[in-house]
Amino acid sequence: MNGSFEQAAEQAWQWLETVARFSETQDPQHDGVTRQCATPEHRATLDALTAWMRELGMSVREDNGANLIGRHASANPDARTLLLGSHQDTVPNGGKYDGIMGVILPLALVKYLRDNGIELPFHLDVVAFSDEEGSRFSSTLLGSKVLAGTFDSAMLDATDDAGVTLKQALEAFGCRPERIAEDRYAAEEVIAFLEIHIEQGPQLELADLPVGVVSAITGIERHQLTVHGLAGHAGTVPMQVRQDALVGAAGVIQLVDALCRETEELVGVVGKIDNAPNGVNVIPQTTTLSIELRSPRDEIRRRARETLRERIEASLAARRLTFDQTLTYEQSAVRCSEWLCGELQGAVRDSGISPRVLFSGAGHDGLAMHSLCDIGMLFLRCEGGVSHHPGEAIKPQDLTAAVEVLTHVCHRLARRHDTA
Repeated sequence: MNGSFEQAAEQAWQWLETVARFSETQDPQHDGVTRQCATPEHRATLDALTAWMRELGMSVREDNGANLIGRHASANPDARTLLLGSHQDTVPNGGKYDGIMGVILPLALVKYLRDNGIELPFHLDVVAFSDEEGSRFSSTLLGSKVLAGTFDSAMLDATDDAGVTLKQALEAFGCRPERIAEDRYAAEEVIAFLEIHIEQGPQLELADLPVGVVSAITGIERHQLTVHGLAGHAGTVPMQVRQDALVGAAGVIQLVDALCRETEELVGVVGKIDNAPNGVNVIPQTTTLSIELRSPRDEIRRRARETLRERIEASLAARRLTFDQTLTYEQSAVRCSEWLCGELQGAVRDSGISPRVLFSGAGHDGLAMHSLCDIGMLFLRCEGGVSHHPGEAIKPQDLTAAVEVLTHVCHRLARRHDTA
């Protein structure tokens, strides 16, 4: 029997609605979806995905990092593998599509290929990664690090809020954590990794486009900055002699905002503030800020770091304030493979859509998979750019467009395979 892109997308929509019910919350529409690693909700999701994969004729396995992998096999058992997938977990009270859509859409692709008798010269492995968000153990990219072979066993000692270690949770889930190293893919077996994800931003919606091609996954750095002033009575110390740490910190916030506005491909935020002594009639003595900078180009981000520090030094010195600054986190940007970006853009054109290339300001499993193989990403439009929120929404017709694009990608990769 022949199947259409619309039919495959309609099935994807139904699957997504079903998976949204596997949540700690009772009402996904109002309370969002909460699904964490190695929980009953995770198990229910893998059970459902397993059933759907087997209905599609796929072989299915779970690894020791709690990943689920379904294979749509090529007729050639020695063929290489195209990896597709995303994460099943969510942030607390998150949306219905972040992550899991990138598992369901590849299954819709398999349905379309099977319904239309389309054979490929490579295997398709669809992966539901166990834990990308790190909501339970702060163990971001757990699943993808396992497959990429970069998992650090020290992560097994991480604990959740109840004191359960990741090792204990994985064992209770049926995994053997001591054998995680055996679950990595061999680089020579893999063609590439391709992830489909909601944009988590408004650019595609503003451009009235259903999909876009990702050029890079952002680099991130975070700092803790403490401004040191001098406490005093708010009613008796003259304004012109005050050393107000909070006023100095307010200037720092403005400097971060101004630098990011004037620098292309740079975003940043001061997201957290602690003030002491925090009294209503006391001049603040210390104010501690978090500063985050993101850019798809590490050289832009690092140059911005130096510029920002110079401006902060000058601003605070003018107020007779000092400061301490510590780099607390840094993740380099990852460029998507140029050849795969080119094939994705061609597949978008093949689908009658104008190609739009944009970078991801959020992290994804590709950050880890990049250590294994070439990576590519396809963004799907999300309404209002809303994500990590119960209001996360997509259009059913965009799922249709995505299935068509993925099909054209497979045809293009098959032609590359034939001419390799």
